[in-house]
Amino acid sequence: MSKEHWKNKIQIVDDFESDTASLSVNSMGVYFKFIEENKVIVYFKPLNEVFDTTIFNSNHGVLLNFERELIDEDDIEYALDVMFLFNKYPELEIKDAKEVVLLRQIINLIKDEFYSELASYIMLKTLLKVLLLHLIRSQKDDFLKQDLHQKRVFQFLELMEANFLNETNPHFYAEEIGMSTKRLNQILKEKLNLTAKQIIQQRQITEAKRRLIKSEISTKELAFDLGFSSMSSFSRFFKQYVGVSPSGFKKQH
Repeated sequence: MSKEHWKNKIQIVDDFESDTASLSVNSMGVYFKFIEENKVIVYFKPLNEVFDTTIFNSNHGVLLNFERELIDEDDIEYALDVMFLFNKYPELEIKDAKEVVLLRQIINLIKDEFYSELASYIMLKTLLKVLLLHLIRSQKDDFLKQDLHQKRVFQFLELMEANFLNETNPHFYAEEIGMSTKRLNQILKEKLNLTAKQIIQQRQITEAKRRLIKSEISTKELAFDLGFSSMSSFSRFFKQYVGVSPSGFKKQH
């Protein structure tokens, strides 16, 4: 993937005094505020939300924005862990000197790769995963305790991954899990701040982008593969979320 295209998927801003625009409503953000040598506060911005601008009162920070598809392309448990981290912890304070040094090292590796003339999308995505897994591990004592609701979220995401090409109605997933659609949406909103329909639609968009970039599939074929009744309804759906038509997106990539 060319640098011109992946720069629309990840953004790094450092040494600034105020918030900067996110990549899109489908992007996530994490801001590292280094207070001193052995202390950092990490702020998380989930999907469809914005940072509290009061956190940007220092120019000693690094802001990292990235599109959701960078985590959706990996295994489902990792994607859920990231979504849960961002929605459960608006901020995280790390005081252990070794942990802070390690975070700085990982962030510097990401920055070096991002600004390199030979920068690689795969390398950036891998380094981002290392960073996020490190943050997840920092909260392992609380984070990895799975309650029943979290297990339901795992069930839903696993079912969706296996069936979203054929089943886009939330009722199907609720019935498979053994609860009402209303209750499923309540749990998903609590854990991920999204409804079942929103999660399914975001997965459809990610899959559509992947296929448009990596194959010679036509818009008509893609529409029917993703369960749409017509090419026009799929094109409207895609443009609503991405801002351009499927054919326009394919030309850009």
